[in-house]
Amino acid sequence: VQLVESGGGSVQAGGSLRLSCAASRITYSTRCMAWFRQAPGKEREGVTAIYTTGGTTDYADSVKGRFSISQDNAKNTVYLQMNSLKPEDTAMYYCAATPWSCGGNWADKDKYGHWGQGTQVTVS
Repeated sequence: VQLVESGGGSVQAGGSLRLSCAASRITYSTRCMAWFRQAPGKEREGVTAIYTTGGTTDYADSVKGRFSISQDNAKNTVYLQMNSLKPEDTAMYYCAATPWSCGGNWADKDKYGHWGQGTQVTVS
């Protein structure tokens, strides 16, 4: 499975961006799809995940109420709508997929075997 992110860019604090993650196909390999981010000098952290079969979602506390993950199965695409962006949201954002259900450890990066190349988000 190949994952390709797009939609990153620079935005002022309080602004919005929508990231897209296009998967080459939606199969058992993409049962759980997630967004991670990594700021310079920091660990890669889980932002949100979606169980592509059932639509269940999870969010990191830091983005609850501001970010929203959704999917379009017809386009094999998962989206990350980011509103009320803050400078601390600045990071490289990565899409990831795993054949396992999301579960309580959805934010564990070692759970995911497929990764995109990342897209940069800068909030000033």
